[in-house]
Amino acid sequence: MRRRFAALAVSALLAGGTVAVTVPVTSATAATVTCDPAHMRQQIAQLKAKAARLKHEGEYAAAKRTLDQANSLQRKLDACLAAEDNAAKPFPR
Repeated sequence: MRRRFAALAVSALLAGGTVAVTVPVTSATAATVTCDPAHMRQQIAQLKAKAARLKHEGEYAAAKRTLDQANSLQRKLDACLAAEDNAAKPFPR
């Protein structure tokens, strides 16, 4: 009786493990990256204006950091626009 119970327990564990392994895992959906060029350009202009104001006030280090942020945002905008232009179209002609 003990052997039967042990055999049943082991087979149940193996079957459960097999079921757990064979169940397909739902993958996370890939998030689509969209860019808002008008909003990004507005942010860039605001950062450049802030950098100019800081430079005028004598805060050169803060102005450089702000200008670096504006340049980083500009590179992201350029990359986003290039990705949209080079993306495969649904029905290329």
